[in-house]
Amino acid sequence: MSLDLARVQTRLVHAGSPELKDGSGPVNVPVVRTSTVRFADTAAHAALNQQRAAGGRVATYGRHGLDTHQALEETVASLEGGYRTVLAPSGLSAIVLVLLATLAPGEHALVADSVYSPVRRVDQALLQRYGIEVEYFSATKDDLEPLIRPNTRLLYLESPSSLLYEVLDLPALAAVARRHGVLVAADNTWSGGLYYQPLALGAHISIQAATKYLAGHSDVMMGVVTVDSAELAKKIGVTYDALGLSVGADDAYLTLRGLRTLDVRLARHQENALAVAQYLSRHDDVARVFYPALEQDPGHALWQRDFSGASGLVSFAFQHPDAAAAARFIDALRYFSIGASWGGYESLALEAAPARLAEHSHWQDGTNKQSVVRLHIGLESPLDLIDDLERAFTATRDALRRSA
Repeated sequence: MSLDLARVQTRLVHAGSPELKDGSGPVNVPVVRTSTVRFADTAAHAALNQQRAAGGRVATYGRHGLDTHQALEETVASLEGGYRTVLAPSGLSAIVLVLLATLAPGEHALVADSVYSPVRRVDQALLQRYGIEVEYFSATKDDLEPLIRPNTRLLYLESPSSLLYEVLDLPALAAVARRHGVLVAADNTWSGGLYYQPLALGAHISIQAATKYLAGHSDVMMGVVTVDSAELAKKIGVTYDALGLSVGADDAYLTLRGLRTLDVRLARHQENALAVAQYLSRHDDVARVFYPALEQDPGHALWQRDFSGASGLVSFAFQHPDAAAAARFIDALRYFSIGASWGGYESLALEAAPARLAEHSHWQDGTNKQSVVRLHIGLESPLDLIDDLERAFTATRDALRRSA
């Protein structure tokens, strides 16, 4: 374990802790719920409003968040190495917040074609209506320089990518964008912010669905946006207020509690996922495994350079071309539940829809077009998970044989 990672683990335990008052205090920040903030007098009210307008982190209304929210923001900012963190009601709302805060009508954004699929829905349903142009490109094969226009304002990336975990060269991409004055935003949900530091590698903005690893128990919906400067914090904050966004204090508390054990949980997710990925890579029914911590993965060298660990997401393509193989396989699993999202303590399985894979140039250029299954490897015994997978492979082979 690197010294930097060890220091992050310590910060996760202590960041955002409540101060002692009169010589004592609780370990955890209390849940502070309020819609109205009271003031001693009109002068205090006016002073705090002015402070907030200038970019200060103060609350003049309950929607701005009080002690519980501020403790979570402080902890995530410490984790990401950022200037400030803003909370959003979901991961997707955090993405929308960034897009609307950084783009205006007539402007252009470059988006890696392997990003989280709902980004495209935001583009079609919202950005296009406001005259914002989004262009998708292959972040590993296309030359970024000629794609940047005079009106390009944002480069939006996700590394590893959604579904297939393609690792991008963020430092190189960010260097090109910065030369042209283009902001760089990166979705950092895969690493939980623990094993990857986009801001240190050149991004201006790091986004996470805190619903996933930060909260860690499949009982919270939340997004977080962390920025590297006061200027960006103000720009994000103005848009946040205009959108009327708000996060409940109870959800902030649960996410903060999850963060305290993030490093312990992710270490177990990684250990289990690597065992499963290695098992899958040796299996006769598997054409390819997508997991950058595997030596044979095309992104392994970049992953080794820029990451300090891996998460619990593993995808694989079937050797058999039958389109029904993935559904049969998933239905035969016992310990893997079927469900969207991931990042909780439980294992999940979901078919990667062909329509979503077709959006990825990383998949289009491959020779394998078989069904793909995305697994989130939870905290169960890896022996039990591998036994479960083997039973499902056997059941799938038997079903395919009977239907032949």
